[in-house]
Amino acid sequence: MSKNRAASLLSTQFVTALISTSLVLVLLGTIVLFVLTARNLSNYVKENINVTILLNDDISQGEIESLQKSLEEQQYVKSLKYISKERALHEQCVDMGTDPSEFLGYNPFTASFEIKLKSEYANNQSLDKIANQLKATKKVMDVIYQKELMNAVNNNIRKFSIILLIIAALFTYISFALINNTVRLTIFSRRFIINTMKLVGASWGFIRRPFLNQGLLLGVLSAIIADAIIIGVVYWARSFEPEINTVVDMQVMTIVGVSVLVFGLLITFLCTYFSLSKYLKMNSNELYHI
Repeated sequence: MSKNRAASLLSTQFVTALISTSLVLVLLGTIVLFVLTARNLSNYVKENINVTILLNDDISQGEIESLQKSLEEQQYVKSLKYISKERALHEQCVDMGTDPSEFLGYNPFTASFEIKLKSEYANNQSLDKIANQLKATKKVMDVIYQKELMNAVNNNIRKFSIILLIIAALFTYISFALINNTVRLTIFSRRFIINTMKLVGASWGFIRRPFLNQGLLLGVLSAIIADAIIIGVVYWARSFEPEINTVVDMQVMTIVGVSVLVFGLLITFLCTYFSLSKYLKMNSNELYHI
């Protein structure tokens, strides 16, 4: 085989391995993206469940301001909104198209605070404690939150997280196996070159060096291609649904990008190292019978 033909074959094998490894890393990166997005989505859902604090009718403006300041200082509060009796009536008129004060003769609504909790407090155990504390506060009539909804959200998130972790572990194993096969096939085609280097007295470390360097290069280039594909798809999706920004933020994309690079380098290095060791241990006769 001429040098040009050998170089052409090697180039073709590298490009094939590059494409195969890139596609597998896209799969692996997508799983990492889903895991991180699921966490953010869980927090987003939890932090958008309203807790309503109903106030007594005889509460003064000063007491409202004092209570608002106290609530804003609480570590469990993510956001806070005050709704006056008049505003509550107006919102009811807009939503329902009727004004209940016209036939009742008075405004039936009470002033209230609507708070959204930080995700770590959005569970029934924490909410029960918070609700009891608030109910004991002067001029607070009642605290209302959807206990069944909170239970359903937390239970579904827990089940979904377990399923997602199982899928992530499965796809990580599959990804490792696919990249391992790609690297092994590349080294298999060069097993006689490895044997020739052994016969002329080259050390195992000397033989490994160019293969490991090529494996690392394969990992870096594959990771760059995979990251470019994932980022491109995410930005394309954002153009159709801007709300994606709330769960797929810059931190998520950075972690995904770094994870893909680390996986690419680690897997290609390990697969190259162990595949090489297999052929380095074989003698010339064994190479013809595999």
